[in-house]
Amino acid sequence: MTAPLSDPSHLPVPPGVKHTWFEDAAGILVGTFVVSLGLFLLKSVHAVTGGTAGLSLLVGYVVDVPFGALFALINLPFFLLAISKKGWDFTIRTGICIAIVSVLSAVHPRMFGDLDLPVAYGVLAGNVLAGVGLLILFRHRSSVGGFNIVALVAQDRLGWRAGYVQMALDTVVVLASLTVVDVGTVLVSAAGAALLNLILAMNHRPGRYAGY
Repeated sequence: MTAPLSDPSHLPVPPGVKHTWFEDAAGILVGTFVVSLGLFLLKSVHAVTGGTAGLSLLVGYVVDVPFGALFALINLPFFLLAISKKGWDFTIRTGICIAIVSVLSAVHPRMFGDLDLPVAYGVLAGNVLAGVGLLILFRHRSSVGGFNIVALVAQDRLGWRAGYVQMALDTVVVLASLTVVDVGTVLVSAAGAALLNLILAMNHRPGRYAGY
């Protein structure tokens, strides 16, 4: 089985390809900014997506708790999995990413105020941004926790594409949103979550990306 590139410990070291610490830091900052902006657009149209981010949005529509706090709390159980399966380096990077996204989730509303967007546009733009941001983070050995960790572990250990694994898990979250979101928004949200995972499946796969 070809070793996936999300786990660089199994790969040869191509000269001149390995990311520097500055590139990793910049990648994490850019990736978390893009992901958090996508989630802000989704929240602005009262939509959901998959993963722990989508679950945090969903719970936030029911309880009056800031998204950032929910996002950090819901991701806690997945840290044990990350430590045992992905190692401390990945886990620490992921913890930093979760913290940054949580902070930025409080910054964007202050910068943009209340947005009046069509639901379809907010869902499309939000998921595209989140997908691109996740790609950046994956390629710098990090994630935003939760289902991302499960998907990456499945890709590393079983050879399953991370995007397809996450798509299956995301379906559960989107279906659960029927309890608090209207059917039309859920259908659009489901299409948006599928788009996000299609972006991951097409662009994050073993053998396709040589930098790490």
